Amino acid sequence: MALALGTVLILALPTGGCSTSIADLPLVGTPADAPARPKEVGAYPAVHDLPQDRPEAAMDTAERNKVSSELIAARDRQASTAAAASAAKNPAGK
Repeated sequence: MALALGTVLILALPTGGCSTSIADLPLVGTPADAPARPKEVGAYPAVHDLPQDRPEAAMDTAERNKVSSELIAARDRQASTAAAASAAKNPAGK
């Protein structure tokens, strides 16, 4: 039993590297509803090309400060609500 399992494992390891070409085998093939492969392999995407700068800033300083103060106020409200709920759950600090 161990010999058969070892043989299967040894035969399975080399075929793992061929997994991308299994679809090209005549017996396996691609599914009927698969899209057709392109004739030429596409180029890699340009990962080092950065997008152009925006003509205007996303947010000016006043908007940024307003959003920041709103977030701080929401955080403080949530902290006080959580503290009140915790105090109501444990009234004597048990």
